[in-house]
Amino acid sequence: MAADSVQDKTSQLSRPTVRKPKFKRIIIKLSGEALIGSNKFGLDSLMMATVADEISEVHKLGVEIAIVVGGGNIIRGVNVSKVGIDRASGDYMGMLATVINALALQNTLEKKGTFTRVLSAIHMAEVAEPFIRRRAIRHLEKRRIVILAAGTGNPYFSTDTAAALRAMEIGAEIILKGTKVEGVYDADPDSNPDSQFYERITYDQILTNKLAIMDAAAISLCRDNDLPILVFNLSKPGNIKKVVFGERVGSLIDH
Repeated sequence: MAADSVQDKTSQLSRPTVRKPKFKRIIIKLSGEALIGSNKFGLDSLMMATVADEISEVHKLGVEIAIVVGGGNIIRGVNVSKVGIDRASGDYMGMLATVINALALQNTLEKKGTFTRVLSAIHMAEVAEPFIRRRAIRHLEKRRIVILAAGTGNPYFSTDTAAALRAMEIGAEIILKGTKVEGVYDADPDSNPDSQFYERITYDQILTNKLAIMDAAAISLCRDNDLPILVFNLSKPGNIKKVVFGERVGSLIDH
């Protein structure tokens, strides 16, 4: 009996500790620029595959994932309005660009065996389902990744605001905003090497200092609904998984 007891204890000690994700349901905000990779325009297949690998790995941990995609790698409504196109029309063009990115990401994820659904805020039945809150939640509960396209469906609202809005609607616990830098700085770290990095910062500090990490509407919406935002470097492999496990990565925005 004593030998059996020792063997049982040894067996328990040798078992690897299974870590559990800190979050059950998340929204990942992917800018269009994050999908450019080494290109100057459009989509980079290697970057798409890298992002899809990371997202698929986190999804296998049991985390329910919704993704809001931008369209800046193809067209920006604000930019085209500067060359004479009506702002509302330019924003609708940008929304269509997000649908292109969503379909590309869906294709890449499904090649890796991960079931996905694209839900669009603009009705286009031939390529995507319409965004219906209860349908989106049901897809998540059925272990499908939900890709949310076309922003809010309204001009003058960014995809950052769409990410905040959809996060509230589906009951996400956090927004993960992937960028090309480590997190939030008081100035552009690429042009200002002396810029200060914030490991943690409040919504009000972001708004008061006009830090351009997300637009003011998105920050205000998250603040008023107590939804934290984690800004991190998407280009570093494993960062999404680290965030999900609660490791210290990037910058946390909260109260």
